[in-house]
Amino acid sequence: MRKRVLPMIPEGLELAKVAASLALNKKAIDPVILDLRKVGGPSDFFVIVSAENEPQIKAIAGEIERGVESAGRRVFRSTGQAASQWMILDYGDVLVHIMHSTRRNFYRLESLWGDAERVSV
Repeated sequence: MRKRVLPMIPEGLELAKVAASLALNKKAIDPVILDLRKVGGPSDFFVIVSAENEPQIKAIAGEIERGVESAGRRVFRSTGQAASQWMILDYGDVLVHIMHSTRRNFYRLESLWGDAERVSV
């Protein structure tokens, strides 16, 4: 009897990179991955991307949810709506922030978590 090999389920940094890559499929702007493990935070990693309009925010969120689910992970919780110009996909160890450019410039999450290490996308 052959042993069944299960696909690798992305976690942590790998999941953050997968999410950022999927966001780029829908033309996300300026993806950033922040490693929060040394500074403490609500998760191990933040993925922050921008979009120029509400349909693009929704498209990016859908692309990430579908792509990550096909890799074996489901979103734990999704908050916000495209109309609010900020959506968060919560995977536990990774929080994906999809923000309209003006909201991102206003809230400046990268500055709030300025001590976090940036990971190349």
